[in-house]
Amino acid sequence: MGELSELFAPRRIAVVGATEREGSVGRAIMENLVADFDGDVVPVNPKYDEVFGVPAVADVGESDADLAVIVVPPHIAVDAVRESGKAGIRNVVVVTAGFGETGSEGASREQELTEVAEEYDLNLVGPNSLGLMSTPTGLNATFGPDNALPGNMSFMSQSGAFITAVLDWANDQGIGFKDVVSLGNKAVLDEADFVDAWGDDEDTEVIIGYLEGISEGREFIDTAREVTQDTPIVLVKSGRTDAGAQAASSHTGTIAGSDQAYEAGLDQAGVIRAESVQELFDAARVLESQPLPATDDVAVITNAGGPGVMSTDAVGDSRLSMASFTDETLDAFSEKLPAEGNIYNPVDIVGDADNERFRDALDLALGDENVGCAVVLTAPTAVLDYEQLAADTVELQEKYDKPVAACFMGGERVKPAAEALSDAGIPNYFDPARAVNGLDALSRFREISEREFDEPTTFDVDRERAREILSSVEGRDDTRLGVEAMDLLDAYGIQTPDGDIVDAPAEALEVAEDIEGDVVMKIVSPDILHKSDIGGVKVGVPNEEVYDAYEDLVTRARNYQPDANIIGVQVQEMVDLDSGVETIVGMNRDPQFGPLLMFGLGGIFVEVLEDTTFRVAPVSESEAHEMTEEIDSAPLLRGARGRDPVDVAGVTETIQRLSQLVTDFPAILELDINPLVATPDGVQAVDVRLTVDPDQL
Repeated sequence: MGELSELFAPRRIAVVGATEREGSVGRAIMENLVADFDGDVVPVNPKYDEVFGVPAVADVGESDADLAVIVVPPHIAVDAVRESGKAGIRNVVVVTAGFGETGSEGASREQELTEVAEEYDLNLVGPNSLGLMSTPTGLNATFGPDNALPGNMSFMSQSGAFITAVLDWANDQGIGFKDVVSLGNKAVLDEADFVDAWGDDEDTEVIIGYLEGISEGREFIDTAREVTQDTPIVLVKSGRTDAGAQAASSHTGTIAGSDQAYEAGLDQAGVIRAESVQELFDAARVLESQPLPATDDVAVITNAGGPGVMSTDAVGDSRLSMASFTDETLDAFSEKLPAEGNIYNPVDIVGDADNERFRDALDLALGDENVGCAVVLTAPTAVLDYEQLAADTVELQEKYDKPVAACFMGGERVKPAAEALSDAGIPNYFDPARAVNGLDALSRFREISEREFDEPTTFDVDRERAREILSSVEGRDDTRLGVEAMDLLDAYGIQTPDGDIVDAPAEALEVAEDIEGDVVMKIVSPDILHKSDIGGVKVGVPNEEVYDAYEDLVTRARNYQPDANIIGVQVQEMVDLDSGVETIVGMNRDPQFGPLLMFGLGGIFVEVLEDTTFRVAPVSESEAHEMTEEIDSAPLLRGARGRDPVDVAGVTETIQRLSQLVTDFPAILELDINPLVATPDGVQAVDVRLTVDPDQL
């Protein structure tokens, strides 16, 4: 299991703060350990000679333990961890609260705890943790009321209360776990560490979790991406709203709430994100026990027409498809089923079906080469034996080695059959949609496990020129840059129209005369972000009108905002918008995941339509290309209504070059290229704006 193997499989545990005092955490942890743990438990408390009949020691250094569980008050907990480190104990669980979650004093204490852990190279869980469990050795170093049942799922949670609730429910459902850990404040070990450890653990078939945040987004992506080649990860991530998102001035910043970063990051990591606790366990149970489907084509065998239609609707809402049976299978169904039945998918074997008819239909469906998986869907009748149907389902699933989800609808009469199915690794769901969603999770993981990842392309760029442009904000109150930073894009090989920024009408005319045809003129001011709104843009200006246009643009800007910093006017080559598509490429720096790239339909309606997709940078060529395919407007890029397709390869390269730019310079907090005009002949960045943190340069 790697570096954390001893954390979950200690030989000897020291409980620092062990006590018999009623209602105390130290008592609860001691009771749990003494009751079930296969190894030795050493109470550490100078006040007692023994705790629950187990000899106590005064100091953790006397314990000869390989795991220390700290439950003393916060003002002495750091010292207890230090003494554990000095004693050579590398694995520590700090159950004690009163650290970063309590304010500045607690945060300072947590920082000290982190420093001690680094000094002694400790695997430290917490602080503010419920503790951890591992069922192979009966380890329950928590103050929860229940131990977990044995199983092959490993479970992490930022909420200790969530763990206790889940275990109470799971024990009732007969659902077991291998390891369970309460992450607490994640001062040292975080979700990426446990994903890495469980990915190496042969006894962990599925990793599940409840997270409120991810400490190091990029590290988590890279770690989980490796693990999900073999081991599925299913997570509930709370906090979908963007209420806590930072204020942003760019289009990307406005659209990219915090959840977009998690959605993109978890997808890139290969994590299946569950919307609810029910969905979490529906997916985990089928992933734990069923084979992956060879195809996404599902057969539904049912004795109930209405639920059969419900399952068909659920398939339509998923990535699965209703299987089309071969002619041989259809002929066989015609022979086996009554005339009033339906031989097509969903296969309705009619309400009077007995066990023999059900078995024959499922046998035919699973034996069809076009079927990748199946739902066995039934309502109770007087002529159907549920337990026999469960036995037949188990036998046929094993015969064909195709995933099966059961939907034996009913109450008390279903329980024995559901238990038999569960024992064989076939989950039973009351709701047909849940059965379909379980199979959908298998399909999703098959696609995840087959992914191939390319390294991001590294382009030859002018970093020093880019750094000079970004450094222009140093010493300024306003750290935003607009079209005056177009050279930044040029430095990274992103195509821009010909033109220049000038601060006099005569200079504007000189630039215009060097450009073939009419020009576009824009006011340049970091204080005026939406230039079009104030008439700060003139399109199709002929040479003879350039002088007056310059004067008019400056006047409009002064009237709109007298104290605005007017840098000048940009004179730019006109881009043919009629033959192109206006897109947007942007970035907003997320606190957890770093640079979050956005691509979508651009222009003036970007914030209204929000036809966008996201990735965490850096991205590879294949990931950048996927972004061009995911937006609803993708057909516009590939040619629609007789229009020629645009240069999608150029768009893909621009996304990659922007990815490299924002990865190279953490000082760029947010950036928009809008519009990035894509035509059949190439792409050009027509406008740009960004915000820079000079302290990061």
